[in-house]
Amino acid sequence: MSLQTLAILGSSLAFLTYGWLSLNTMSMQADFKRFGLEELRPLTGILQLLGGIGLLVGLRWPFALRFSAAGISLLMIAGLIVRLRVGDNWLLCLPAFAFLVLNAYILMKSLN
Repeated sequence: MSLQTLAILGSSLAFLTYGWLSLNTMSMQADFKRFGLEELRPLTGILQLLGGIGLLVGLRWPFALRFSAAGISLLMIAGLIVRLRVGDNWLLCLPAFAFLVLNAYILMKSLN
């Protein structure tokens, strides 16, 4: 199994999990309230689920892979900006940054 395939599977699993958590847990509701973005929680959860599914579909359909990796990268840029604006420390910002880098890697590899 290639490094890119492992990255795709890992990111997909993470975003399917984060999407479900965003839609179904009180802790995510509290986080979005802390961010001042309660109304965006359902949309964010749906986008995370779609991104995770799109990465898996992208194993067979390259356009879906590129679109999903780009979309997740943009979502992680937004997440990083939100966390910085609310004053989160670097440790709390690290997951968004790591998933930004991971999905940018997936996107770049898919363009070759």
